[in-house]
Amino acid sequence: MSQRPIYLDAHATTPMDERVLEAMLPYFTESFGNPSTNTHVYGWEASAAVKQARETIAETINATPEEIVFTSGATEANNLAIKGVAEAYFSQGKHIITVATEHRAVLDPCAYLETLGFEVTYLPVQPDGLLDLEKLEKAIGEDTILVSVMAANNEIGVLQPLAEIGEICHSHGVLFHTDAAQAIAKIPLDVAEMKIDLMSLTAHKIYGPKGIGALYVRRRDPRVKLASQIQGGGQERGRRSGTLYTPQIVGFAKALEIGASMMEAESERLFKLKKQLWSMFEPLEGIYLNGNFTRSLQGNLNLSIEGVNGSALLLALQPVVALSSGSACSSQSTAPSHVLTALGRDEQLAHASLRFGIGRFNTPEEIETVGKTAIAAINSLRQANKLQ
Repeated sequence: MSQRPIYLDAHATTPMDERVLEAMLPYFTESFGNPSTNTHVYGWEASAAVKQARETIAETINATPEEIVFTSGATEANNLAIKGVAEAYFSQGKHIITVATEHRAVLDPCAYLETLGFEVTYLPVQPDGLLDLEKLEKAIGEDTILVSVMAANNEIGVLQPLAEIGEICHSHGVLFHTDAAQAIAKIPLDVAEMKIDLMSLTAHKIYGPKGIGALYVRRRDPRVKLASQIQGGGQERGRRSGTLYTPQIVGFAKALEIGASMMEAESERLFKLKKQLWSMFEPLEGIYLNGNFTRSLQGNLNLSIEGVNGSALLLALQPVVALSSGSACSSQSTAPSHVLTALGRDEQLAHASLRFGIGRFNTPEEIETVGKTAIAAINSLRQANKLQ
């Protein structure tokens, strides 16, 4: 059997940690009851497991268990937050503010609301991907009900100043939502300190299972109203109906528990690998760093490469390394990355980009191999282009 390529696409998804799988297994075959069933031991076991998981997730972000709403992932959590607030608060205002570099799971619900008569302001970013806070504050008006800014960008890894954004929103009486799918268990998140009102989470970016996520919804100061988007059995206090997926919920909590416990040491290790990789590319001409090197996820390195075809470069790298040029959700699109164009990259540079997502199981030896392979491929393609 041929050797599989080195995996460097941790922002698309991560392999499940074996400890997470071990925690989940009993809830598939032994304690398999419906957590909403309160008439026998199978339901009690599942209910207890969900309760414990809810407490673990809440504790990690300094919330209360009642503020955690389980969803199928961050996309559903984003939709529930944005559409749920829009429906619940439309009598108070119909203006929403977000950022041009958000994930499609935020941009598309906002675009949908525009068809219903809502006004959406899409704020630009600075050349390094960071939001200009003065522009944010100026954009807030009497009709503004929600600001949605992602914690960590899924393509360039840039970390937005959540506490400052939360302060601005609360000073104007506006709700603050953040998509923290890429940030949870990688940077400290405190919903009280950062004045976050709604926060979207997912498990599969932190070595947990796919198909499970959560939305934090503030209960006090202010109490956030939310119109449910899925009606049915009334689960999750009526905010999201559907039978709770106990094994996935248990896995989510275990992955978060592991990630939080090793966050500081892992951040330091990943940053060393990131610096190792960047040190190999930096001497080359026509290599552009996308984002902010230090104010970003420690395992993220996004580069645009001059003088090569992006598709040809990815194809040349496939046998050795598995990575992407941007969001996994948009990988089938032929359009250049909306994130990179928002940074001011032209179409060629936006197309010819590599997103290195360094993860928990990568080693310095793998980084060395990837760097040498990528540089050789870049030089080869550039030479071939000169001969044409």
